[in-house]
Amino acid sequence: MTHPAFITVRRGTAPLVVSLPHTGTDIPDDIAPDLVSPWLARKDTDWWIEKLYDFAADLGASVVRTSISRTAIDVNRDPSGVSLYPGQATTELCPTTTFDGEPLYLDGRGSDVAARRAAYFDPYHAALSAEIEHARAIHGTIALYDCHSIRSVIPRLFDGTLPHLNLGTNSGASCAPALQGEIEAIGDASAFSRVSNGRFKGGWITRHYGKPERGVHAVQMELACRAYMHEPLGPVDEASWPSAYDPAYAAPCRAVLTRILQACIGFARAHA
Repeated sequence: MTHPAFITVRRGTAPLVVSLPHTGTDIPDDIAPDLVSPWLARKDTDWWIEKLYDFAADLGASVVRTSISRTAIDVNRDPSGVSLYPGQATTELCPTTTFDGEPLYLDGRGSDVAARRAAYFDPYHAALSAEIEHARAIHGTIALYDCHSIRSVIPRLFDGTLPHLNLGTNSGASCAPALQGEIEAIGDASAFSRVSNGRFKGGWITRHYGKPERGVHAVQMELACRAYMHEPLGPVDEASWPSAYDPAYAAPCRAVLTRILQACIGFARAHA
């Protein structure tokens, strides 16, 4: 299967597909002139998540990533435009504001939503669907692990300080209880705080693809950024955000995530 240049697919041999939907920083040329600033457009990137999880390929996972910024289109939102969190603040399929509510565009939103969906959303999901079906055809049962991160303090989105590990399983509908329990146990045994299906229950990827009855067990992990990077808590500016990736600082979190991905693989193999 041929993919656009902005889609990277690494096909592995394990019953695990890893999705990286929000690590991209590329801004399409037709959008860039309409933006308030390049920094604001990239502010809510899941910074350094592709570095944090670069061990996934060594475990045999298939990895799918887009280099396009979520400001162009958010591939983890319902393509119909329906909110995943009715009544709560969130950002749209084609975001018009940052998580903090700052306008992204000088006037309007650049190219239309349908064009962006065809150009960037659909290719990502074509690639992700292909890897899911390829792995399922071989293994019967697979885990889909959707990687995310977010700043620890964003009053517009949630109260207080977010726990380090935020597991989303669509309130238990997207994976077997046993897999959720294994991941929770790893979190509980670590030095990190955790919650399941709290503010973040899983985005469209988890909810759309997670079908345990078909052998696809999907989970989302939303990491508070302070779990793996030097994060200034509270408001950030261009001088302070993002901080550089520090492998030594990230190592404890990376070790926990390694155990979680190994548990996903072990679960899938045990239930093949």
